[in-house]
Amino acid sequence: MLTASAAHDNDVNVISWNQHEPFIVSGGDDGVLKIWDLRQFQKGVSVARFKQHTAPITSVEWHPTDSGVFAAAGADDQITQWDLAVERDQDQEGDTEDPTLQAIPPQLLFVHQGEKDIKELHWHPQCPGVIISRALSGFNVFRTISV
Repeated sequence: MLTASAAHDNDVNVISWNQHEPFIVSGGDDGVLKIWDLRQFQKGVSVARFKQHTAPITSVEWHPTDSGVFAAAGADDQITQWDLAVERDQDQEGDTEDPTLQAIPPQLLFVHQGEKDIKELHWHPQCPGVIISRALSGFNVFRTISV
């Protein structure tokens, strides 16, 4: 059994089951998103780790039809969209002169900002790429890049 203390450096805030693959995404107070493969869960090691958010993760959810895509919201007032199928292009690695661009994971597809104190997000089940979020600033419905 994997304990919360082994899963993240701080509290685990949110988790979401993938409906199509044996994966779970978790988000914690450490601002880290982790992907867990249920076939390797007993090892206690995540298969992917993303640290793009600068504050606790408040919501995560897998895309309803694209099994490699998920969205996450954080107390840093950002919603991010991720695609696990994207890999770093080895030919372009090191070509970028701007070190801030090198720090952006290639799996990060989209960042939505402008809401305050985001509490949850949900994908629309029939409209591709549409997310509804709930925040202190109200409800927000927007479309991410097409997935």
